Amino acid sequence: MDVQLKKEARKGFLSDSEVKDFIKKSQEGDQHARDILVEKNVRLVWSVVQRFLNRGYDPDDLFQIGSIGLLKSIDKFDLSYDVKFSTYAVPMIIGEIQRFIRDDGAVKVSRSIKELGNKIRKARDELAKRDGKVPTISDIATYLDVSQEEVLMAQDAGRSPTSIHETVYENDGDPIILMDQISDENDHKWFDKIALEEAIRGLDERERLIVYLRYYKDQTQSEVASRLGISQVQVSRLEKKILDQMKEHMDA
Repeated sequence: MDVQLKKEARKGFLSDSEVKDFIKKSQEGDQHARDILVEKNVRLVWSVVQRFLNRGYDPDDLFQIGSIGLLKSIDKFDLSYDVKFSTYAVPMIIGEIQRFIRDDGAVKVSRSIKELGNKIRKARDELAKRDGKVPTISDIATYLDVSQEEVLMAQDAGRSPTSIHETVYENDGDPIILMDQISDENDHKWFDKIALEEAIRGLDERERLIVYLRYYKDQTQSEVASRLGISQVQVSRLEKKILDQMKEHMDA
């Protein structure tokens, strides 16, 4: 690496023209210039990662994916255009992360829920062998010393998402997809149901439990507070925050 590059690399901030100098050298095969560009744009990648932290993915994993987008933007940036590199790089980084989330599945489940799901599967087998019948949710909850709600949540979270374009039947090359089998009598309101389910999946474990107890089990805020070991006022605040978050997700 030449002296000028070394001098600029030591600076905490690079001007737009300096960035483009590094890009030019990187595109010509200078690995040192490429490494410096990555180092100087760490904050840029992290700023994009912040937008996706509520999806349940590990931040470090998202950073690695975002860095791939950064490298692609370095390689593909057209130096003849009068545009700042960051303006070009941010959409590339976002696109790479979105592609990863889309390909990996819309929802990620927390480690504790996954572990409980594994325990449930093992318990179901053990109980079936012991009792000679398929165990109920209550049987499994008692066996594992957890609540029935936790068993239901873990089972639901462990189900693989199904595409509405998945073929459910095919006869002589004429496929019928899942969308064809969905009732559409209520002016496409099943789409709203899908959006609601996705909004709920975007919540953390405690938030999902609050929604479940309040709106599926019809418990009062005081009953939920007793269950969670917090005050009714805290439940009220959490519920308002959850509903706002879900509304924002569904509006988006």
